[in-house]
Amino acid sequence: MSEKAKKFGAIAGVFTPSILTILGVIMYLRLGWVTGVAGLWGTLAIIVLAHVISITTGLSISSIATDKKIKAGGIYYILSRSLGLPMGGSIGITLFIGTALSISLYVVGFTENFLSLDYIQQLIGISGISADSIRVVGSLVLVLLVIIAFISTDIAIKSQFIILAAIALSIISVVVGLFINHPTIETQEIVKPFHDFTFEQVFAIFFPAVTGFTAGVAMSGDLKNPVKDIPRGTLLSIGVGLAVYISLAILFYFFVDQSLLINNYNFLLTIAWIPALLIAGIWGATLSSALGGILGGPRIIQAVAQDKIVPKILGKGYGVNNEPRNALIFTFILSEIGILIGDLNIIASIVSMFYLTAYGFINLAFALEKWASTDFRPSFKISIWIGIVGFFASFFIMFQLDIISMFGSLLVLGLVYHFISRKQLHLEIGDVWQSVWSSILRKLLTLLSKSSVNVRNWRPNILLFSGGTYTRPYLIEFGKALVGNYGLISNFILVLNKTSKVLFPKHKQAITKNDDIDTEGVFTRIQECNDIYDGIESISATYGFSGVEPNTVVMGWGRHTENPQRFAKMYKHLCDLDLNIVMLDYDKEDKFGEYRNIDIWWRGGSNNGNLILSLIKYLRASYKWRHVKIRILIVNYHNAKKTKIHRMAKEALHKMRMDAEVKVINNETEKLPVNQIIKEESKNADLIFLGLAEVSTGKETEFIERADSLFKDLGTIALVKASSYFDEMYIGV
Repeated sequence: MSEKAKKFGAIAGVFTPSILTILGVIMYLRLGWVTGVAGLWGTLAIIVLAHVISITTGLSISSIATDKKIKAGGIYYILSRSLGLPMGGSIGITLFIGTALSISLYVVGFTENFLSLDYIQQLIGISGISADSIRVVGSLVLVLLVIIAFISTDIAIKSQFIILAAIALSIISVVVGLFINHPTIETQEIVKPFHDFTFEQVFAIFFPAVTGFTAGVAMSGDLKNPVKDIPRGTLLSIGVGLAVYISLAILFYFFVDQSLLINNYNFLLTIAWIPALLIAGIWGATLSSALGGILGGPRIIQAVAQDKIVPKILGKGYGVNNEPRNALIFTFILSEIGILIGDLNIIASIVSMFYLTAYGFINLAFALEKWASTDFRPSFKISIWIGIVGFFASFFIMFQLDIISMFGSLLVLGLVYHFISRKQLHLEIGDVWQSVWSSILRKLLTLLSKSSVNVRNWRPNILLFSGGTYTRPYLIEFGKALVGNYGLISNFILVLNKTSKVLFPKHKQAITKNDDIDTEGVFTRIQECNDIYDGIESISATYGFSGVEPNTVVMGWGRHTENPQRFAKMYKHLCDLDLNIVMLDYDKEDKFGEYRNIDIWWRGGSNNGNLILSLIKYLRASYKWRHVKIRILIVNYHNAKKTKIHRMAKEALHKMRMDAEVKVINNETEKLPVNQIIKEESKNADLIFLGLAEVSTGKETEFIERADSLFKDLGTIALVKASSYFDEMYIGV
């Protein structure tokens, strides 16, 4: 019979490692200093503000834990399954580094107290505490703790009950000592709160005291029932920690001399009822906190490695409990680097920044899940505002602590996020962002449907009937150029299926995976239909909805159509739908030339010119057409009006803030055919814009023949018919 993996409950697996970390090095070695420097109200403000972040984060974690099955990796697992691997992975790595450095914090705290004892100094032959002595002893202690963790997680966790009892006895010793052994408070000048240190500096040193609740969450893979154990153990540890810190701060303020609080980190040894109990508590708390980090930290980076974000060697597990020994060695290396810093205050400030970043995003993950995810159904229900408050509080504190460090940490996060994104890692279960984008889109569409569009904010929303990349790639290129970086394209590839009994056989619908187009704002759909013309008319009439209705149809000019009369009827139907129409008569030899020159032929008495100028604005925003030169050409049949026409055209361009050359061509005397004038004047143009007239019922064939004759041998032409949305513009008419 195979051996079963050892699992733990809410008390052993969550509350105990969490409370041992909370009631740790900061409580014993820095809470008195914080009280002396900040005063009573300043200390209470620091404790409460820190717990605002820990409580909101603890509640957010608890809610997520009752919705998702949390596996190994704890907080990293929560974030990666909610925010996706790129963001979850970058924050997970940040959290791991913070956990590794917190181990350094606890070990340095233990070493600082250990070396302050007179008999210890005599035993090892030193006088006073130096940075080098802290580094040497701290390194030896770290090696010992890693060996314990290497042997067994079970042994490490069971030892924590003994340490918890030692901490409880040490606190009793401190409280009793405050009443019977506290030194007489001498009459002296009281130092004003924050005289030598700012609120932010003191807060940064204190904040690691409230980060301990993550020690239990990090053990999620070793819990019997994470859904129940994490909320119970986490919230209980936070509540007990808050009560203990507030009580001790009040007692320190009223019963201990301020100068002693400020100048002696180990003042508790002078007031403890039984100093030996206090020492046992300090050593137990600091060492157990370090041990909690040594147990939790490797499991975070192991989970990250198992998602293929970091080298897989860190994800390898050993034994029935999948012990992360490779990750443990890596954690040891980072913790040793922290110990070599040798200054508890500096390490505490660094740890605070890492944890604040992680906690901010934990609260964001909950808020996004609560707001957007239809699959988020936790049994532990809390308000979305808890996550929002926790998110903004975390980053507000980061900003106040050190704005340079905050932006530095966010820059590192961004770089790691970019690195992970390039690896194109995705989860099969998905993440919350699809729901977020859908919710945002819903809000925006609602706003768009209520707002009115004017010429100033009009942008093309194109229905493109391209036939596909391989059939008419120039149409796709032209459509993308027309929207530039602003509009939208719905690219329909219609496939003729004459055997179908209905226009659109539903079972034949298929959405492409963007193998034709990989551009932002372009959406492609393959659609079978039993009649191409009917398909175009039906889609043009019904596609879209309020707020994002298509306003422009782009397609090829039917020069070689087998049924010119049906093509003309389709064009008339699109005109009746009051859509902008752009038909490209593409010259396969000249193509788009050098993308340098565009000629616009303007009759001067329609709204087509308004639409053309609006399209040109977006065309210029595309890469290939960014250096294009525009010419407005107007055929003048009354030579005396040439100056007036030129002036009016310039005024129209100025009104639309367009830069273009205006050329008025007198044709009163010669009366040359328009086709001949266009061919002569635009022989060097890469693209020609011409307005399309309306087609009269019964004259569809004549319309196509006349247009084909007019546009013959002119190069690539964009034929434009504007909707009634655009005002008519009269120039010299």
